[in-house]
Amino acid sequence: MTDHSTSVSRQEALVRILGAARVVPVITIDGVEDAVPLARSLVSGGIRVLEITLRTSAALEAAKAIIAEVPDAIVGLGTVLNGADLERAASIDAKFALSPGATPELLQAASRSHIPFVPGIATASELMAALAHGFEIVKFFPAQQAGGIPALRALAGPFPNARFCPTGGISAANAAEWLSERNVVAVGGSWLCPVPDIKAGNWDSITAQARQAMDILAP
Repeated sequence: MTDHSTSVSRQEALVRILGAARVVPVITIDGVEDAVPLARSLVSGGIRVLEITLRTSAALEAAKAIIAEVPDAIVGLGTVLNGADLERAASIDAKFALSPGATPELLQAASRSHIPFVPGIATASELMAALAHGFEIVKFFPAQQAGGIPALRALAGPFPNARFCPTGGISAANAAEWLSERNVVAVGGSWLCPVPDIKAGNWDSITAQARQAMDILAP
């Protein structure tokens, strides 16, 4: 398992990345050709931290293209399910990685990896497992379906050092409410990058939505 100092440095990196972001778009890309214009549209709107989900065959090449051509973007890989996915994230120099859940094998692999990692949790037991491996920043997923803000507040009592990036059911309508919780470092959501807008190349619309979100969610 990774030594304590390495674990702390990875968590500090996540605090810097996610704390500055406030909102992290959860992005599903079907065509590599959409990656760079999409990233540029988000960055133009003030959103620099991007989660590219490994849900499509184009995802890894899309993330590589953004890293190469949009230097102001801070790219992480989402939907990381196993150690091989973590290795893929490291191989393209992704700045962080996130998972929707966390098996013992994934937690062990992540504890050995240098990449800052956000495991997914939905229960107290899952959070305990993440904390035991040195991960104090976790994805609360699926946030709304797993109990919403009342569940998050309940977890804060026995786990005061845990910090969360809720994802799942987060929208423009409730993101600010989630961000007002003291143990929430950022929120994740797909509302900023609607698939129809991506497919239609409505980059100006995505920029406008990003700008509006940043105005509303500014601390």
